[in-house]
Amino acid sequence: MTGPLLAGLLAGYGIAMPVGAMSVLIVTLSSRVSLRRGMAAALGVASADGLYALAAVVGGAALTRVLAPATPPLQATAALVLAAIAVRGLAGAVRAHRARRPAPPPLADVSSLRTYTGLLGLTLLNPVTVVYFGALVIGGQSGAGGSTAGGVVFVAAAFAASASWQALLALGGAFLGRLLTGDRGRTLTAVTGNTVILLLAARLAWSAATG
Repeated sequence: MTGPLLAGLLAGYGIAMPVGAMSVLIVTLSSRVSLRRGMAAALGVASADGLYALAAVVGGAALTRVLAPATPPLQATAALVLAAIAVRGLAGAVRAHRARRPAPPPLADVSSLRTYTGLLGLTLLNPVTVVYFGALVIGGQSGAGGSTAGGVVFVAAAFAASASWQALLALGGAFLGRLLTGDRGRTLTAVTGNTVILLLAARLAWSAATG
C-alpha cells in the first residue's frame, strides 16, 4: 500500500498548495474571526478535495468526460460568489474605517458548520479538481492498480494531505491575527484579503470565459 499512500499524499498536496481564493479565505477567517472558524473552512476545502479524489477513483475517465463541459459555468458561479464575498468585505472595511471601528471579518455572521458547508460547496464548484485526480487515476499515477484497497488508501491520503495543508494555513492565519491586534492592522488585513479574493475571482471568471 506504499504506492497508493505516496501517490495520494503527492496528489493531495499538489492540488492544495497552489494559492487560491480558498487559501486566502482560510487565512482571513482564522486571523480575523477565530482559529476554530479557520479550521472549519480548512476542513470544508479538504473534504471537497477528498470527495473529488473519491469520485475520480470510482468514476475515472467517464466522470471526467461528463464534468469537463460543465467546468466553465461552475467556475463562473464560483467567481460570482467569491466576488460577492470580497465586495461585501471591502465595503464593510470602508464603513468601519470611516466610523473608526474594527472592520467586520468575512463570513463573521455564520456558524462554524455553515462555514464548513460554505467552503465545501465553493470548492466543489471547481470541477478542475476532479479532472486533476481523474488524470492521475487514468494515467496510472494513483498507485491503486485497480484495487479497491489501493483506491481507498489513495483517497484517504489525498484528503489527509489537503487537510494538513489547509490546517497549516489556518494556524498561520491565527498567528497573523495575534500580530495584527490594532484597528489599523485589522483594516489592512481586511482590505488586502478581500482584494486578493476579488482578483482571484476575476481570474476564475476569465478562465471560465476563455475555457
